Amino acid sequence: MPHISIKMLKGRTEEQKQRAASALADALVSSLGCSRQHVSVTVEDYTPQQWQEVFEQEITKKQDKLYIRPGYDPKDLL
Repeated sequence: MPHISIKMLKGRTEEQKQRAASALADALVSSLGCSRQHVSVTVEDYTPQQWQEVFEQEITKKQDKLYIRPGYDPKDLL
C-alpha cells in the first residue's frame, strides 16, 4: 500500500487520467521505495458545483492532513 486518490474537474480523457495515475504511481515508487504492485490509484471527476462541497470536506476541514495547499478560491471555478 499506498493509495492515491485523484479528484478533479470533469473533462479530461481516459488517456489523460491513465497517464496521470501512472505518473503518480511512478513518483511514489521512486520517492517511497515501495513496489509498483502495492500502489493503487482512483480518479474521481466532479462538476464545479460538486467540487465546492468536496473542497470544503477534503481541503478546508482536513488542514492537518493537507501537505500542499491550493492557491485558488474554489468559487472561482463556478
